[in-house]
Amino acid sequence: MFTGIIEELGEVIATDPSGDGVRITVRAPKAVSDAAHGDSIAVSGVCLTVVDQGADWFTADVMRQTLDVSSLAGVAPGRAVNLERALAAHTRLGGHIVQGHVDGLGRVLEVRPGEQWRVLRISLPLDLAPLVVDKGSITVDGVSLTVSAVSPADTAEQWFEVSLIPETLAATTLGDRAAADTVNLETDILARHVQRLLAFTSPVSNEGGSR
Repeated sequence: MFTGIIEELGEVIATDPSGDGVRITVRAPKAVSDAAHGDSIAVSGVCLTVVDQGADWFTADVMRQTLDVSSLAGVAPGRAVNLERALAAHTRLGGHIVQGHVDGLGRVLEVRPGEQWRVLRISLPLDLAPLVVDKGSITVDGVSLTVSAVSPADTAEQWFEVSLIPETLAATTLGDRAAADTVNLETDILARHVQRLLAFTSPVSNEGGSR
């Protein structure tokens, strides 16, 4: 489990085929400073397991299913990635509850610069749209963000916006995002649970009349 508060910018330094997936090595001095074999590290929002490590790097396997649903598909040496170690029970929950399970991909539709911030408009898959609300939480490439605007429910092409402060622009890969870039999206786990519960809720029968 994670919080969406990025701890460092890492860099993919090697990729090797591994069955139908890929094994990646990431330079990450801070993330590996207290890491052990089997630990979880979120890489741009994707929860990966440490299988090998050195003084300033770790290696993890990315399976085919993960490649199919995330922006790690086609990952190559030189790519910058957002890194976060798993949440420790004694620390503050600065962002929101993040699982590192990508729900889908979004595409940056527009980047609007401001004097001290930047607004990103990002496309939203139709099946995820009901889970994203104005002022709610969403994870973009592993970064916990507050939704600042959403498209109307009757819009054919759904989207949402996030407003990025200077710290987020400097400390994460979102500062380099441009129109047409693809990003990983994870919706709020609480919203997903509510949606699933409602799917099993049957209307109350009126048979027998009211009492």
